[in-house]
Amino acid sequence: MPDQEGHPDEDEMTLGSLLQALADPLRRSVIRALAAEPDGTERHCTSFGLTVSKATRTHHFRVLREAGLIRQVDRGNSRMAQLRRAEIERRFPGLLALVLNERQPAAGVTAE
Repeated sequence: MPDQEGHPDEDEMTLGSLLQALADPLRRSVIRALAAEPDGTERHCTSFGLTVSKATRTHHFRVLREAGLIRQVDRGNSRMAQLRRAEIERRFPGLLALVLNERQPAAGVTAE
């Protein structure tokens, strides 16, 4: 059962929920940024430069948290996000590598 903040236990993470969370390009960019950082790095939710409203940013981080991709921790009046790297790697080996190595379209090129 998820904890009070909505973080599922490792054995409650499902591939479907992780893939649904990762389907959004903004959420993938958050996971890519965290995966590129040293293990245990915590970042403020506004540090990712998402050009969306506060409500939309909150929604994106809730989806990531409830899927089990991130752990959010309150630090005073801030909420920090940390990648659940070890749990994801144990449960779905190689998933983070796929996200981290995703090819980005060249500037001005759209996917068809």
